[in-house]
Amino acid sequence: MPEIPDLEAARALLNRDVSGLRIERVDVPRPIVVRAVPESFRARLEGAALGEVRRAGKFLLFALSTGDVLVVNPMLTGRFALVEAERRRPARLCFALALSDGRELRYIDERFMGKVYLTESDHVDQVPLFAEMGPDALDPTLTEEIFLERLRAFRGQVKNVLVNHKFVAGIGNAYADEILFVAGIHPFTKVRELGEERRRCLYGALREVLDWALPMVRERMGNALDEKPRDFLRVHRKGGEACPQCGAPISEVSPNKRITSFCRRCQPG
Repeated sequence: MPEIPDLEAARALLNRDVSGLRIERVDVPRPIVVRAVPESFRARLEGAALGEVRRAGKFLLFALSTGDVLVVNPMLTGRFALVEAERRRPARLCFALALSDGRELRYIDERFMGKVYLTESDHVDQVPLFAEMGPDALDPTLTEEIFLERLRAFRGQVKNVLVNHKFVAGIGNAYADEILFVAGIHPFTKVRELGEERRRCLYGALREVLDWALPMVRERMGNALDEKPRDFLRVHRKGGEACPQCGAPISEVSPNKRITSFCRRCQPG
């Protein structure tokens, strides 16, 4: 699932490469992810110029010269590719925007789990899940005190809270594992069992991991929008490998079909 570092890198590339270009034609070969009538989707997009691309949580928002906003929630397997129009289209292509520079901006989704909306700029908060998001994990106004205050309202296991967009937006499975590793907190610890010091440590780890990951992801993505680098992560999906901190084998379990990776020695439960 794309998370903040992936989406921030993609947003920067999109703003560099497509901002200001006009949408000449729209193809929707697999409209299952588009939450609009395909004919209306095409009509409202064709002829519009792409403006600034913003990110909010796990959403990418494409401003259009018409006042509309293309809102994309890529979910688990959605991704964009910016390619020459002549390149062969993949089987799981959902829609393609033919741009005025001769290239196509394509949205591909292997499992068709993403959700794409086209709405007026004043109505973005009506997009499902959008208004219920908590503060973005990168928002500078998310201070330690606000983080701790919000954490008091949530129950259950700490990893489940971290990936809950109602708590903070933009953290998913991979970076939750990394944050908990840096904080030294077992992923299945109940929030109510965390003392004040460990809660503050959790906030510090969130900031530290995102600050560390953002430039790493940008470097590894290069100019490829559809990359999702994970090779540099320290524990996520590294089950059986040596912990980079203590050398013990990293544990990997899959409760609720979601892989959780952690070090039992560095993150005692």
